[in-house]
Amino acid sequence: MKVHKEGTGLLLSLFTFLFVVNLTVYYTIGKGYLFYISVSLSAMLFLLILNFFRSPFRRFPYDSEGLVIAPADGTVVAIEEVMENEYFHEKRLQISIFMSIFNVHANWFPVNGAVRHVSHQHGRFWAAYLPKSSTENERSTIVITTRHNVDVLTRQIAGAMARRIVTYAKAGESCHVDEQMGFIKFGSRVDIFLPVGTEVLVEMDQQVTGNQTPLARLHKINYDFSAPL
Repeated sequence: MKVHKEGTGLLLSLFTFLFVVNLTVYYTIGKGYLFYISVSLSAMLFLLILNFFRSPFRRFPYDSEGLVIAPADGTVVAIEEVMENEYFHEKRLQISIFMSIFNVHANWFPVNGAVRHVSHQHGRFWAAYLPKSSTENERSTIVITTRHNVDVLTRQIAGAMARRIVTYAKAGESCHVDEQMGFIKFGSRVDIFLPVGTEVLVEMDQQVTGNQTPLARLHKINYDFSAPL
């Protein structure tokens, strides 16, 4: 499994720190009970962080035209019509995906098109599964216009542990579902805002996979998504 570029610096620093700690423990108390506990805890911590920064190679297996693809791994925690007051200032269909610390935290573009708008808002760090995190937490907003002139808003939201949102999307550039849109560190959430009436293809509490699971259908296409990917 490839390690994501956002984690290489942290992992090297963590490995160096843990190595120095365990070396100090060894030369202070010797190869005793406390030393083995220290090594075991260090190994578990390093493997947990390493797992968090994994970066799987993925390609959407169907024609993605007309579809909204999950931008992140996680659990669907909201499917509802809401007022989107930061960009559209109108009612939109919101689909939200909560990422736990055990999920892949790379984010993919949900649709093909052109990036129209990118912005970052400072905010709080409520637990990402709470509804208020969508409007009160630290967040980045990306608006993509499809070739059929449908605007899709994707919002990367920091959580209680997440303190850094990385956004690769830049206004004016084209984008594709197989490209990474960004990365959020340590537990977070991604919201998608679609036109009201969009056909939803997922259910509440469903586990979805980034760049693999279709969330919604903007335009009629003939693919059958009932079979497992």
